[in-house]
Amino acid sequence: MPLPPWNPYLAGALAGLLLVLSVYVTGKYFGASTTYVRAAGFVESTVDAERVSAMAYFIKEAPKIDWQFLFVIGIGLGSLGAALLSNTFRIQAVPDRFAQRFGQDKALRFALAFLGGAIAMFGARLADGCPSGHGLSGSLQLAASGFVALFGFFAAGLVVARLVYGRAGGR
Repeated sequence: MPLPPWNPYLAGALAGLLLVLSVYVTGKYFGASTTYVRAAGFVESTVDAERVSAMAYFIKEAPKIDWQFLFVIGIGLGSLGAALLSNTFRIQAVPDRFAQRFGQDKALRFALAFLGGAIAMFGARLADGCPSGHGLSGSLQLAASGFVALFGFFAAGLVVARLVYGRAGGR
């Protein structure tokens, strides 16, 4: 018998408590964007370690598998486990909402997903961290910049979703 999906408010509250616990126990804040850069460096170092060791970004710290890398893997495994337990897991190249707006073109879906991911990662590295990590960690510290980051990415997400998908229930 499948479990019901979690209430998003409960899941958000538990994630917040987990962040507080993480800081209390380890002194580490949640973050993920650095992991992708380190993973790329880690993979590239198997091909050309000398080149990676000469990169300014990796001079201060070599690419490695650390707690943050395992945290990102845990996010994926936890999401998979939750989807399997709630019987909501499915493989879908083109989500229904996207297909309603843009059609079933897989190449378009993958191109837009890749472009969006590249822009998001560029911005995250330019800002020396992702806005969600800054928003969560910053607001946990009651930093005004953390709340500005949270407000900014939620507002931008609402605007972009409205521009891309239009009104809810429409089209």
